[in-house]
Amino acid sequence: MIVVPADLPPDVVDLVFASVLPSEAGSPKLREDLLDTWVGVTDAGGSVGFTAPADKAAVAATLDAALQRVTVGHDALGILRSADTAVGMGLLVDRGSAVQRHWRTLLRVMVRPELQGVGAGRLLVEGLHQMARTLGLEQLQLTVRGGTGLESFYERFGYAVVGRHPGAVRVVPGDDRDEVMMVARL
Repeated sequence: MIVVPADLPPDVVDLVFASVLPSEAGSPKLREDLLDTWVGVTDAGGSVGFTAPADKAAVAATLDAALQRVTVGHDALGILRSADTAVGMGLLVDRGSAVQRHWRTLLRVMVRPELQGVGAGRLLVEGLHQMARTLGLEQLQLTVRGGTGLESFYERFGYAVVGRHPGAVRVVPGDDRDEVMMVARL
């Protein structure tokens, strides 16, 4: 468990980062909290795999598959908690290849919309990086949707753009965005 650094604003002082054990990933309360967060982030325009308005059933199916991978130990889940409620999440996804065991993909990084812009994202990413180091990882890779400005957010944590897939994300017909790949050494 990682406690909020002293230099974060008062809005996030009650937030705590925690790793989710495989045995905890099946918790109905955790699932409900993460589903609420994911739908809220999607509906607020966040680039977390879906477009607004969120199809709650589709988000739930994707979340359930992710939680199952955590339950069986394939992937790792880190969350932000406020009291007894999960308000943010990120996954360290194992690619399953013996030659890629030294790195993982950082996926589904999100905090509830009301916590964005006050340091919660920073706490989440720093916690996920610490979790990755504890797992012995040397690198993390992630992708962001072009046109969102997220590249500059992740650059603060040591990520650099290493590739771009033009037009890979179709937000709506006529609004295609690049998928931008970024990598950080830990």
